[in-house]
Amino acid sequence: MDRARGRSIASKVTALLVLASIPLLTECKNMPGGMPKGMPDVPGGSCPANIADAEAIMSANFGMKPDIEAKVKNALSAGATLQALSADIEAQVTEACTGLAKDLGADDAMLAPKEEGPGKKAEAACNAAAKLVGEVKAKAKAKITIDIKPPKCEASMSAAMDCAAKCDATVTPGSAKVTCEGGEISGQCDAKCEGKCTVDASASCEGTCSGECKGECSAEISGKCDGTCEGSCDGKNAKGKCAGHCDGKCKGKADAQCNGTCKGSCSASCEMTAKGECKGSCSGKCSVEMKEPKCSGEVKPPKMSADCQAKCDSEINAKATCTPARVFVKIEGGADAEAVGKLRVALNKNLPLLLKVSLGMKGKLEAVEASVKAGLENVQATVQGAGSDALKVAGCFAASLKAQADASVSLKVSVKASASASASASGSAG
Repeated sequence: MDRARGRSIASKVTALLVLASIPLLTECKNMPGGMPKGMPDVPGGSCPANIADAEAIMSANFGMKPDIEAKVKNALSAGATLQALSADIEAQVTEACTGLAKDLGADDAMLAPKEEGPGKKAEAACNAAAKLVGEVKAKAKAKITIDIKPPKCEASMSAAMDCAAKCDATVTPGSAKVTCEGGEISGQCDAKCEGKCTVDASASCEGTCSGECKGECSAEISGKCDGTCEGSCDGKNAKGKCAGHCDGKCKGKADAQCNGTCKGSCSASCEMTAKGECKGSCSGKCSVEMKEPKCSGEVKPPKMSADCQAKCDSEINAKATCTPARVFVKIEGGADAEAVGKLRVALNKNLPLLLKVSLGMKGKLEAVEASVKAGLENVQATVQGAGSDALKVAGCFAASLKAQADASVSLKVSVKASASASASASGSAG
């Protein structure tokens, strides 16, 4: 019995030492030259699942006690989702800044990052975009005004409830509630909607259009006016017919960006005052229970374990949907018509995607990072007291810690880059 007890104690001590050494070993691997010679790799270094694949992690067999294994899977799965979300955000920012820069004359050499690393592609592309925006603005010598209505990014409240019920046995479906804090709830309303109704690419719009408005515009336009233009035509003062680009009031039918109420068709999302039935997404009150409710603020699921919280937070925010920002670019005067035209097209085309990240997703991304970090730390503490089970996942935790750290850096760099490029373009965004 004494020998058996001694072996058990030794096993636990070894497991504790292994987990305690993971951060140090990870740091050593990242040092110039890598791991010092003669230094052994992390014991149990192999992992039964790809730590970047959430589905593979959830279906893998770690050979641990069921309750401990479930927690480990949840924490590692949340880390994998964070990695995927980080890669997607960097790709979106890189795409938007690359588009902005190329539309203003950049070549591939200008867009190439000087070094490898998390977020570096987005950073390089956005630095190039910001530089060229400044140069083209200086060349155009025009008065540029950009009005922005921020994007609205929403996460599914139903998905949060489903995830909580599947992950944590203490959450009872139907009795627990999901709340929305710091935002508004919207969803499908099959009866009377009181509030706002948002419809995608509507042929019948009488509200704010985030794309091109074909019809009447109650305020200034930037585009084609089939009537009388009062403002500027191709940058020059005008009061009458305009065969080119009209910036100002349009008395007649417009096919342009509208900085007010559009009455006609809208090429993107149209937000209007609800008048009973809403064939899109209703924000406000619905006379019956809303279907597929979404929250534009922070989704607060029922209280559950830290590992389940991390898993659900990462999953629902990774699938958040965003209505595009409305960007209204008004350019008056200008010494170089070609530069003015290039700038207008580039901003209208690429700025909404940048604003989606810098204004719409920023808060949600920060919340996911914090939740995933807390979930991992909680499970680490649990596993440390699980004896020999700690050895089975030491390699998984070491790899996941490194990958999650890189994902967090990538998110921060990408968000900062998108904000910087947005600010250079608009003078106020970000």
